[in-house]
Amino acid sequence: MRRYGPAVLLALVGAAILRVSLFSELYLRYVQAGLRPYLVVSGAALMLLAVSVAVVARGAAVPGADGHEGGDGHEGGDGDESDADHAGHGHGHSHGHGPAGPRVAWFLTLPALALLLFPPPALGSYSAEREAAQRAAQGVGTFPALPSGNPVDLALGEFGSRAVYDSGRSLKGRTVRLTGFVTRDGDGTWYVTRLLVSCCAADATTAKAEVRGVEAPPVDTWVTVTGTWHPEGELGSAEAWPPVVDATSLRRVRQPDNPYEKR
Repeated sequence: MRRYGPAVLLALVGAAILRVSLFSELYLRYVQAGLRPYLVVSGAALMLLAVSVAVVARGAAVPGADGHEGGDGHEGGDGDESDADHAGHGHGHSHGHGPAGPRVAWFLTLPALALLLFPPPALGSYSAEREAAQRAAQGVGTFPALPSGNPVDLALGEFGSRAVYDSGRSLKGRTVRLTGFVTRDGDGTWYVTRLLVSCCAADATTAKAEVRGVEAPPVDTWVTVTGTWHPEGELGSAEAWPPVVDATSLRRVRQPDNPYEKR
């Protein structure tokens, strides 16, 4: 059975990839939607490779494949020598491993099985809090006008950019609606937060807005906050970040299928 270990491991990893990419939307926890075809192809390729490895292993298991012929594997010679050879041969296989490797190698299947049965969650408040307060100097400038009507739904990344860098003050007097998860500072200040990705979860950065006027739900709760921008500090300055929203209402929502914003 041990000779099928590599095939089992490949099949488990391939099945886990297909589970999150082909049969569900869980892949959006880790990568952008545009990468889905590559994940599906990768998962299918691993499954095909697993089948190929299993077929090769089955062929290697056929009697006589190890080069022995004629029952005791010897031609001629006396019986005593043959018995001694067999005794040595049996001793060589008494340690619980052979050409297929030691039995402990089966533990390698545990991470793959865990990935298949328990896909990791999307990044949350812990990842947001770990990011250093370093932001690229985007420069102050004029942004396009916001759509008419209130409230206007904005991504947190866009809200932050307009609040910190827009010399036209396009947020002034407008009611905005922001969706994200709850994070907190040690002093009790809380934020509606979203992670921005370019490719996958590994390159995530944080967009957030301080929320005032309503009580904070538990950390990592997904909420939609409606309110108005509260200017703080000079445009482009450290004091202007993170932006502040004076909330008029808060509603708990379920985590979206794609929890990230595109950077």
